Amino acid sequence: MIDAGMSQLKNDAAPVVTVIMPVYRVEEYVGRAIESVLSQTLRDLELLIVDDGSPDRSGEICDMYAQRDPRIRVFHQANAGAPAARNYCMDRASGKYLYFMDSDDYAEPGMLEDMVALAGESGSQLVVAGYHIDTYYDGENFRRDTLFDVDAVYDRQSFRMAAYRLFDRNLLYTPWNKLWLRSYVEERGMRYPSTFWDDFPFVLSGIRDADRVCVTSKCYYHFIRKRAESETAAYRPQMYEKREEEHGWLRELYEYWHIDTPESREFMARRYIERFIGCVENLTNRKCTLPRREKRAALRDMLAGENVAWALRYARVRSLMMKLMLVPVRMKNVTLTLAEGRCISFVKSRNTRLFAKLKAER
Repeated sequence: MIDAGMSQLKNDAAPVVTVIMPVYRVEEYVGRAIESVLSQTLRDLELLIVDDGSPDRSGEICDMYAQRDPRIRVFHQANAGAPAARNYCMDRASGKYLYFMDSDDYAEPGMLEDMVALAGESGSQLVVAGYHIDTYYDGENFRRDTLFDVDAVYDRQSFRMAAYRLFDRNLLYTPWNKLWLRSYVEERGMRYPSTFWDDFPFVLSGIRDADRVCVTSKCYYHFIRKRAESETAAYRPQMYEKREEEHGWLRELYEYWHIDTPESREFMARRYIERFIGCVENLTNRKCTLPRREKRAALRDMLAGENVAWALRYARVRSLMMKLMLVPVRMKNVTLTLAEGRCISFVKSRNTRLFAKLKAER
């Protein structure tokens, strides 16, 4: 690991916030991400960046910014993945709070100042904010979906009772709409596991025993869906197995909390079945090279799963589109379900705007 640029902050005092940013193949975007951190109205921060063996100019761009601003430290390593990059920086963070940012997104200037103020006023270990999803479909044109919940400060039990709604609004999965009290993170030994989609287990480990959580309805972060090589366009060979594992984590969390309300059960069932449809599309994704017979066999096994039957029993899907999409799943009809997956794959690859709209309104 090589530490490049300005190796230390100019003053000895610990910053209020440590911002952590893994970087890989984002030379077109990383400058904007860094500038959005440097433009924060909260000036007392450090930005720790890991160039994760990026084959383009991303690392060089980060080094240029580090030469200009002593709040930035850049580390260079052989490619090891975002979880390892984040963990490396967590071991070197000195801020009172931790904030995790992706290198192809950007944040509005008042984000950190507002979230730090909320954390201090409420004594919270975690602050959760709303955010924007900007899905680019034609040059500079994009669709914006905004996700948020009402302003609230929760103690341990009230947070657990409200968590199903926060999950349902996609506020408890991602790392970049959250400010963590670093002492709490360290006490719990929280680190990102070495797996794809590492965000969810990290957040789960943090909310499991949180005593105080603040939620703000304000939205600061812009999650950008644009790049053709992004995860939204990828085929994942183990997606179904991963979704099954995630569902198990979520159910285990609610068992640990001793919560089994109709609302939480319905949320988990609907979440599962919506992601099940995503697993079907993964099989029909143009980048999936499995032979037709293997695709059919895999889907047959998926449709026979116990979790599918459980989810169909409790889920109350909200749109006519989803109700229609579940018809072949309820029938356990492999041919019709694969045909449905191919339709989704076609829309996903040919009309990003329509796909984003249908996904948001499912």
